[in-house]
Amino acid sequence: MHPDDDHFRRLERMYAMAPINDYFRPVLKVSEGQADVTVPVRPEFFHAAHAAHGAVYFKALDDAAFFAVSSLVTDVFVLTVSYNLYLTRPVSTGSMRALSRVVHRSRQLFVADAQLLDADGKQLARGSGSFMRSTIPLSSIDGYA
Repeated sequence: MHPDDDHFRRLERMYAMAPINDYFRPVLKVSEGQADVTVPVRPEFFHAAHAAHGAVYFKALDDAAFFAVSSLVTDVFVLTVSYNLYLTRPVSTGSMRALSRVVHRSRQLFVADAQLLDADGKQLARGSGSFMRSTIPLSSIDGYA
C-alpha cells in the first residue's frame, strides 16, 4: 500500500462529487504522479457531424493532467494555468480514456502530459498543461475532507 493512497482516494471522491461530473459520468483513478480518466461517449456530446465535441476531449485531458499533478500536492487545490491540446481523431462510440503523468515539477509550477485513447487504444488527442498551487486548502473542498 502506498503512503498516499488515502490522498488518492480523497481526490477521486472529490472528483466524483463535482456537479459537472453528473453530466459527463467520468471515472477517475489516481496514483503517484499519474491519473486515468474514462468517459463514456454519448450522443449528447456530439457536434453536428455526429462525433464527440472537442470540449469533451479537453475536459478528459485536463482532468487527467490536473489530478496527476494533484496526486503530488497534499495540502492545497491546484489550478490549471494553461493547456495545449491536439485533436487527432474523431470518436462517436465506446469510451475515451485519458492517461496523464507529471513530467516536470518545481515548488510552484507543474507540467503534465496526457493522451486520449479510444476503446481500441487508438489516440484521439494529446495535450500538455501547466498547473500551479493555489491558496485553497484541500480540507475545505467538498468530497476531499
